[in-house]
Amino acid sequence: MSILSSEPFGAAKDGAAVTRYTLRNDNGMQVCVLGYGCAVQSILVPDHSGNLQDVALGYDTIEDYENGICFFGAFVGRYANRIQNAAFSLNGKTYRLEQNDGKNHLHGKLAKRVYNGVIENDSLVFHIISPPEEEGFPGTLSVRLLYRLTNDNALEIEYEARTDEDTVINLTNHTYFNLNGHDGSDVLGHLMRINADRFTEINEQKLPTGRIPKIGGTPLDFRQEKQIGADLFSDDPQLRYACGYDHNLILGKTPGEFKAFALIKSEKTGIVLSASTTEPAVQLYTGNFIQEDPVPHGKSGIRYPRFGGFCLEAQHYPCSPNFPDFPTTVLKKGEVYRQKTVYRFSF
Repeated sequence: MSILSSEPFGAAKDGAAVTRYTLRNDNGMQVCVLGYGCAVQSILVPDHSGNLQDVALGYDTIEDYENGICFFGAFVGRYANRIQNAAFSLNGKTYRLEQNDGKNHLHGKLAKRVYNGVIENDSLVFHIISPPEEEGFPGTLSVRLLYRLTNDNALEIEYEARTDEDTVINLTNHTYFNLNGHDGSDVLGHLMRINADRFTEINEQKLPTGRIPKIGGTPLDFRQEKQIGADLFSDDPQLRYACGYDHNLILGKTPGEFKAFALIKSEKTGIVLSASTTEPAVQLYTGNFIQEDPVPHGKSGIRYPRFGGFCLEAQHYPCSPNFPDFPTTVLKKGEVYRQKTVYRFSF
């Protein structure tokens, strides 16, 4: 793997210059990452005919990334997913967060900042600092975010974080994939398998109820390969609440164990995506509201349709700080947060 190039990508509203970095391997696979939000802008992979297909949704300009609401390709934190009522308690103190999703807190603002990448060996690395009390979170959070493209067509993403004060953390990547290529189609015909046996139930506000039901017998069961759209329009309350899939699926593995958890195929291009992670869960999201994006179109002038991409956001559970029975997301002073997630492509 090598850095093919870095080039200007315009300037953010505050005047900060944004760079686009390009990673390329010996097979011709290419990944473009922006300094804005450390966002994966494009992923070019060969299909069964040897033609390169862009399998990631995104925008063509920095203005669109600043104005868009979909988090295309973005690095997400300090806390991916929702925290109910934008508040949590830690060490006997209650912390009030920004309410950016109704009365709740969602994802955070790290995806809306400009960062400078550096080349370290065979990787593109961003060093991210979130100051104390940013959005209400305690402690200065220091994050090292690494992107690596390997010669077996794997995009590796590694996270390492430290804090000078006890805090909570849940980081992920928010790339939308469409293995049909960049043609404006939906992903309902993709074949998907996810090794998850339980999920965190949600209510009408898409917040966890605290219940962790078994996945068998529900539309959320992807343990056997099926089309993404096979059960998407069922009358199950879970799908009605989310207007599609927007659910935290719990992976059947030992915490911290690095293991494959998903396999997705496009019959149109023959492209196959396998995903592995150290995280205990994945948020499956099917782009249920892409069509509401105020930005008029994505890359190459394409207006992405509803269900125009799917996300596999490896992470901890939503709202974990408010549910003691969920795996902890507390990062203590002196400890190191580590995560590794890999998206590997083949045909």
